[in-house]
Amino acid sequence: MFHELAKYYDRIYSWKDYRGESARLEQIAHRYGRSGGTAWLDVACGTGRHLEFLQRRHDVIGVDLSREMLRIARRRLPGVQLQTGDMRTFRIPRQFDVVSCLFSAIGHLRTERDVLTAFRNFSRHLKPGGVLIVEPWIDPAKFRVGMVHMVTHDDPRLKVVRVAFSGRRGNHTVIEYHYLIAEAGRGIRHLEEVDIGLGVSARRLVRLMEEAGLKARFVARGFTADRGLLVGTKAPYA
Repeated sequence: MFHELAKYYDRIYSWKDYRGESARLEQIAHRYGRSGGTAWLDVACGTGRHLEFLQRRHDVIGVDLSREMLRIARRRLPGVQLQTGDMRTFRIPRQFDVVSCLFSAIGHLRTERDVLTAFRNFSRHLKPGGVLIVEPWIDPAKFRVGMVHMVTHDDPRLKVVRVAFSGRRGNHTVIEYHYLIAEAGRGIRHLEEVDIGLGVSARRLVRLMEEAGLKARFVARGFTADRGLLVGTKAPYA
């Protein structure tokens, strides 16, 4: 999805309300933040759709593992600092008032130790009193095996159909995707991918965030069904 399929990402997820989500993120940051500034780091920023709106009132930086996604983000966000990095290990020589990691990107990590390592890295990049906002993957108790789902995109030069089937392997979710892509002048292609997600309960994620040194809470009202949001605050005296 984040390499060969990156150029279709925004079309596949055109249903997402990035403007509305960004406004809600700002409300959460204002409610829980105590650092007093506007510097915002978006980890796993993808093609930069949230940053497109957040940059209007914040000093923003984006990090993502996919060079292909960042290539698209750079066209969207001229002048914004964007860098390639793994959420567990990236380093930026400054701290931020808000760090966000959205659309369940944290679920692509393979172990709880990886999640804790990422949370500690996020915390390291927060100012005292700063806020971490993470959109987790679906709670294991709410994940449904055997479900099918379809998304389509249709414009005069591009048709995309994506169908998905959900499964489980131990404490990991497994979603099999098949894409049928028809492009004017290129013909029709069939692509496949398997997305493996780490199943961790919201309660356990809160504990991991607390282990990373943050005061953590789970907010049930999120952006996507059955996911919610994790909010962590760094102590003002840290």
